[in-house]
Amino acid sequence: MNHVVLDLEMNPIKKTEKEVRKQLTDEVIEIGAVKLGDDYKQVSEFQCYVKPEYGEISKHITKLTGITNETVEDKETFVNEFNHFKEWIGKEDVTLYSWSTSDMNQLKNECRFKMPDFDVDWLEQHWVDLQKEFDDRIGLHNNLALKHAIGAMNRNFEGTAHTALADAENTAAILALMQDNAAFMKTMQPVIDLLKPQELSSSIGDLCPELLNLNFDR
Repeated sequence: MNHVVLDLEMNPIKKTEKEVRKQLTDEVIEIGAVKLGDDYKQVSEFQCYVKPEYGEISKHITKLTGITNETVEDKETFVNEFNHFKEWIGKEDVTLYSWSTSDMNQLKNECRFKMPDFDVDWLEQHWVDLQKEFDDRIGLHNNLALKHAIGAMNRNFEGTAHTALADAENTAAILALMQDNAAFMKTMQPVIDLLKPQELSSSIGDLCPELLNLNFDR
C-alpha cells in the first residue's frame, strides 16, 4: 500500500467565462505530491505546473503562490498533467491524503468538467481528509490550518507555504507522526491541554490566537 499526499494550487476562472463558471470556478495551476511507502517514509515526489485554460493567473494568486503567467505559459493543460500524475501514482493500492476537502472537491469538479470519462468516484473512495483526522484526534471541532498544525508539532514549516510540493511534504510529516499515536499525543499535549475547559473562562483563542486562527482551511 502506498500513501500519496497531495496539494494543489488553484487560479480563479475569469468572470467573463460565465458558462464555464456554472460548473467550475477555479483551475488547478500546480500539483505537488509525495509518495510514502508502507512505513510512511517518502519514496518519491511529483510536481508540475498546469496551464489554465480560462484566464490568466490573477495578481492575488501570483502574490500568494509565486506562480506567474510566465511560469505556466509553456506548460501542459490539466488533462495531460493529471494523466502524468496518475501514471506517477502507479497501479499499486493507494490512499490519497490532503489537508481539508478543498483539493478533493477541486479535482472532482475539474475532472468532471474536463475529463468526463474519468471515474471521479475513484478519487472519493481513496481519499482521506487528513485535516479532519488530525482535528478529531486532538478533539478539535474546527479546521486547523496546515501551518498551525505544523507549529503545534513544534516543527518549522519546510519550504514556502502555498507552493504545492512544500505543502504536500509538510502534510506528509503530519501523516507520518500520526502513525505513532503515543508520540503524536505527547507532541500535541500542549495543544490538547489548551482545549480543556478553562476555570477562568479563558478560550484557546485567548491563549494562542495565532495558532488557532481557524478561519483558514490550509
